[in-house]
Amino acid sequence: MAWGKVPKKKPEPVRIRLKKNDVVEVIAGKEKGKTGKILKVLRDKNQVVVEKVNLIKRHTRPSPTTGQGGIVEKEAPLQVSKVMLVCPKCATASRFRLTVTAEGKKARVCGKCKELIDG
Repeated sequence: MAWGKVPKKKPEPVRIRLKKNDVVEVIAGKEKGKTGKILKVLRDKNQVVVEKVNLIKRHTRPSPTTGQGGIVEKEAPLQVSKVMLVCPKCATASRFRLTVTAEGKKARVCGKCKELIDG
């Protein structure tokens, strides 16, 4: 075996029941307590990108076409285990469960107020 870097093991994908445009609250880490809308769900890495949360500074080189360069702030992905869905009715971050509605469709229900999250 050759000496060198050990390849990084890919995270085992979990079932992410959060969707784009869901409002979530960060429950752990340096951004704890902040809320925002999900911009992107990275299912293969178990991560979500939340609007105005976990901002990083990216130094960009000027491109030949626009000539613009400098420091750009953008959102970095967060682990899905660090965010929790905010119920639109009771306005608190709570657990939710999946139930089958009268029409036979799956819907998410708030664990605290038992209200449907998505109609």
